[in-house]
Amino acid sequence: MNLFMNKTLIPTAAIIALMSISSVQARPNNSTANKTDTPIHFNKGQVSTIITGKLNPDQNEHWYQFNATGLQYALINIAPLSGTPETANVGVLQMPNGKQDGTKGGIIYQGCLPTTGHYRLRIARNLMATQGRTAGYTVEVILLPKYASESLCK
Repeated sequence: MNLFMNKTLIPTAAIIALMSISSVQARPNNSTANKTDTPIHFNKGQVSTIITGKLNPDQNEHWYQFNATGLQYALINIAPLSGTPETANVGVLQMPNGKQDGTKGGIIYQGCLPTTGHYRLRIARNLMATQGRTAGYTVEVILLPKYASESLCK
């Protein structure tokens, strides 16, 4: 009887341990800023900022971060950077709750932000269309203040 219980307990313990590992890996970890993220700054009274950058041939992405309040209206637009042979045209906005929204080129996000907290913005090259050269980008981030967002985010 003791031998049977040991054989049953070991596989059960292994399954529980694997389930614990899986659930930890599935949780988003964006409650704090990643130290390599570049902060997006807005000057006092400013609702829009322009970011320009380049991804080196061996670099596929760059992350930015900003804090926002739920129900603030945001618009994020990616455009080519002149003078660069390729364009990093993939943008993904990662929400504080771990959800993501984005697309390739142009306006990658337009709408009311779902919650208050830390947002991360990933700018990347389209790996299906790259020739491995320097990829430039210009990103405009518009973040309306709460009072200006009210009529848009009802």
